[in-house]
Amino acid sequence: MPSGPTALRIRMVAAIVGLGVVMVAFLAGVWAVFYGVLRLLDVGIAARVAFATTVATLVTIGYLEYRQLETIERLADAHPVDRETAPDLYETATRVAAQLDVPAPTIAVSDRDAPEALAVGLRPDAVRLVLSLGTIDALDGDQLEAVIAHELAHVGNRDAMVMTAASLPVVLADGLRSRLERIENPGWAAVVTVPLGFLSTAVWVVGRTITARFSRARERAADRAAAEATGSPAALASALRRLDREIDETPDRDLRAASSVSSLSVLSLEPDEPEKVMLGPEGETEPSYWRLRKRLYRLERYLFDTHPPTDDRIAALAALERRQ
Repeated sequence: MPSGPTALRIRMVAAIVGLGVVMVAFLAGVWAVFYGVLRLLDVGIAARVAFATTVATLVTIGYLEYRQLETIERLADAHPVDRETAPDLYETATRVAAQLDVPAPTIAVSDRDAPEALAVGLRPDAVRLVLSLGTIDALDGDQLEAVIAHELAHVGNRDAMVMTAASLPVVLADGLRSRLERIENPGWAAVVTVPLGFLSTAVWVVGRTITARFSRARERAADRAAAEATGSPAALASALRRLDREIDETPDRDLRAASSVSSLSVLSLEPDEPEKVMLGPEGETEPSYWRLRKRLYRLERYLFDTHPPTDDRIAALAALERRQ
């Protein structure tokens, strides 16, 4: 089994091929549904009309989905800082950017206690580095530099643009699925909505699973790039270990508030276990089907988690440290 950069490249190529197959299958499936209905209606140019309808439907869905996305800065609730207000942070980010050969980012700080660290922006020359006070307060200088290097490595690898393109089938399938679910009484239109509902759900699950695997590979690549830029894999490993402890100590309500930026942060901000709220007058009753719900939550994390397990990342960094 290949290891290191070769294994990462193999994972990324496999994910890209898988997402391409999913996208083609989704397009073909939507076309087939429209084509079948048009054939039943004895439309003479069913294939062409089905193609035009498919394109119009998915373009509309894609436009509506991407248009309604809030900016990450707003989701992170961060405010910009500069050289005067945060000189040490500004100097560190500028130095790391030069080491990674990317433009110096605009820096924004969030007041949240949850340990957030993310780079926002599709173009390297318009990146905003977002850090929470929870992250800044938890890390020492070398650790914070390593985390900043990890986030700016994503910029150098153009991960925001790559992941946005890779998530296209998932976004389209989710947009179509959510709109079909709002139709309460489809009537005769059920001949279209029911198969499209099954198709979009299947594409969403498979596509999101593949995208999560792709994202994990990009996280490992950013870890490696950050360790090479700073010359200290141990600093990033200790930062990940520290932030992982901070996440465990952060209340679930605060993690839920930060969940909108979880996939972009240096570590996943999703709780390892679902929150258990006891029921009854004295809080003595376990929620219905709790064991099943807990297993389903773990399965969801296994399939859709965008970050590798922290212990695996630390072990990979330790191996890199030994090789250096």
